[in-house]
Amino acid sequence: MSAASSPVQVYVGIGSNLDDPRAQVTRAIAALRGLAMDDSFRVSPLYRSPALPSEVADQPDFINAVAGFVTRLSPAALLARLQALEAAQGRVRDGTRWGPRPLDLDILLYGEAEMDTPALRIPHPGLGERAFVLYPLYDIAPGLRLPDGRALAALVAACDAAGLEKLEGT
Repeated sequence: MSAASSPVQVYVGIGSNLDDPRAQVTRAIAALRGLAMDDSFRVSPLYRSPALPSEVADQPDFINAVAGFVTRLSPAALLARLQALEAAQGRVRDGTRWGPRPLDLDILLYGEAEMDTPALRIPHPGLGERAFVLYPLYDIAPGLRLPDGRALAALVAACDAAGLEKLEGT
């Protein structure tokens, strides 16, 4: 199925740390705007954040943002569109996790849906602990509650924002 039965509010995490990350994120925001129904599109300011600790050391910082919009696309169709946008901006999926990348687009929330399949987990794993997602999400949806009932405001208040920097002029 390519369409949801009714319009659904979704939130998409955007990140880049290669190939002019700020420009990559700006291009992704423009492309995501084209997926939104009507005038539902909202986007956070840009943030700079260090890469998550990983096996891939010495990565450049990421530029991150979150976009929220209403869509009729199913979760699978939305994921396919996001992966096509990533590929168009130079992302190659070679199985490496946590490595540097020109663009990373993640479905953070899809309405009240909770799903766990080999291809897609919603809400996105780690959503409740990652400052580079929580703070930009809070910028555009401060009253949001996650499908499990947790208030976004409480998650932000409990989240260590060390290393996270809101960029001026965004």
